[in-house]
Amino acid sequence: MAAITSRVSGGSALEVLNQRVVACELCARLREHCTTVAEKKRRAYLEWEYWGKPVPSFGDPRARVLFVGLAPGAHGSNRTGRIFTGDGSGNFLYPLLHRAGFASQASSKHREDGMTLTDAWITAVVRCAPPGNKPLPDEIANCAPFLDEEIAALKDLRVIVCLGKIGFDGVVAHLMRTGQIERRGELQFGHGVEYRIPGDRWLLASYHPSLQNTNTGKLTPAMMLRVFRRARQLAGLPATSS
Repeated sequence: MAAITSRVSGGSALEVLNQRVVACELCARLREHCTTVAEKKRRAYLEWEYWGKPVPSFGDPRARVLFVGLAPGAHGSNRTGRIFTGDGSGNFLYPLLHRAGFASQASSKHREDGMTLTDAWITAVVRCAPPGNKPLPDEIANCAPFLDEEIAALKDLRVIVCLGKIGFDGVVAHLMRTGQIERRGELQFGHGVEYRIPGDRWLLASYHPSLQNTNTGKLTPAMMLRVFRRARQLAGLPATSS
């Protein structure tokens, strides 16, 4: 089995956190759903041994840019065990992360495909695949401490990029929960928005790379790539030529 994260030294805060995430059993509805999907499988993946557990985060512990999504896909991350890997959302996302200089390769198939991230860390507000891709408020709340710890452990973090409204709302809730802001105020979701937040950091947002958005043209590769390149700029990273 590939390491849960790339470039994470043994015993680091992020590695220990990922181990706790994988062992989490707080949300009975989500655990039952993930287990059921892993047992029944999809016909195209009958030969796969599904991950079926909460999905850990992935990336570079020295990341300056954090990408925050919604939750694992039932036959994507819940199957492969790596976030945004093995479904349509990941097939859209990783080629753009590669072009933006964050990912070592353009395709993400499974945990042992050699993918590494540089200056980037990818997580989600919910770590288990929810039925209908719709986590309940209490399930988001159960996962919230993981996000708090994760952001605190990313010591070089300069930019947070939220992929979708639920990810955006989760980060805003984190800022309020941890006392960094008193109220939401002007922090409203929209594709391409950017806000300066406490800690000399920036909050950016993109539409989620779901098939519902990408197949309809609501989100195009050019739209998302502009957000990623802006994130590099705000993080003080060199521009890429691709």
